[in-house]
Amino acid sequence: MSSQTTNTAPLDRFERSVEAYDVGVHRVQPSAVCETIETLLSGPAVGVSIDIDGATLPEDVSTEPTSAELEAAETGVTSASLAIADYGSVVLRATAEGSEPISLFNDRHVVVLRESDIVPDMAAAFEWFGEELRESRDSAIIATGPSATADMGALVQGAHGPKEVEVIVVT
Repeated sequence: MSSQTTNTAPLDRFERSVEAYDVGVHRVQPSAVCETIETLLSGPAVGVSIDIDGATLPEDVSTEPTSAELEAAETGVTSASLAIADYGSVVLRATAEGSEPISLFNDRHVVVLRESDIVPDMAAAFEWFGEELRESRDSAIIATGPSATADMGALVQGAHGPKEVEVIVVT
């Protein structure tokens, strides 16, 4: 690993990593989360509550969606528990509120993340997994950019998840 990589802040490294996936990153204060989400919404939206002091969801984001609302939603808004700077990946915990389908079933996924929850590399992420997930027995997925597959030939985005991803980093 170069000295430039080790001396760069995790948020800066995360931003550079996600550029390769056409993921937008928006640095905001907690009070600007709601407004930033509003600018990123496309069509009907579903979401889970954001557990960051001072951060709220827009009123038109349904936090208790019916199956029909989930199916009709174009945007899903969730929190990430962790981000891995070197890979531009976010860790999405499965929650009782339904964060997993909200993050996967829509064309656009808006992820809200604390800057302090960005770790530099996979070694730090594994340390977090051991501490956080082993005892709770929760499950989580690591997502990197929009869904993409080349199973049938040409690369297709959105075949197994969102076509677009936007990350709001709360500083």
